[in-house]
Amino acid sequence: MKTELANFEDIVLFVDSFYDKVQSDELIGPVFDAVITDWQPHLEKMYNFWNAALFGVPGFKGNPFARHAPLSLQQQHFERWLLLFNQTIDTYFEGTMAEEVKKKANIMAIMFLSKIENMNGNAGKVIV
Repeated sequence: MKTELANFEDIVLFVDSFYDKVQSDELIGPVFDAVITDWQPHLEKMYNFWNAALFGVPGFKGNPFARHAPLSLQQQHFERWLLLFNQTIDTYFEGTMAEEVKKKANIMAIMFLSKIENMNGNAGKVIV
């Protein structure tokens, strides 16, 4: 049964489920596996990121784009990321916050792709 996305435990559920899908995906799994050797710190950072993004809870520190800028990412990678993300949210949740998290993920994917394309292949040039 789907529920409203309402708290930190819900974030842990969708983040863990989403990254399980990511790790087994043939397109984006290898991109993540090339840079993440220990998944737990990454997952914890994502819990805090989404907790801040959705509920305004302090605790996230970092620059997500700077971590993605050096990677060889193209539109197809972001499309797959969004597909898996939305599937995960739709599996567990419904309602206003479920739509909000999908909207925020879409905006982030568009922004990241645009910045990466504007770097013109210069991975050392980080646009903040």
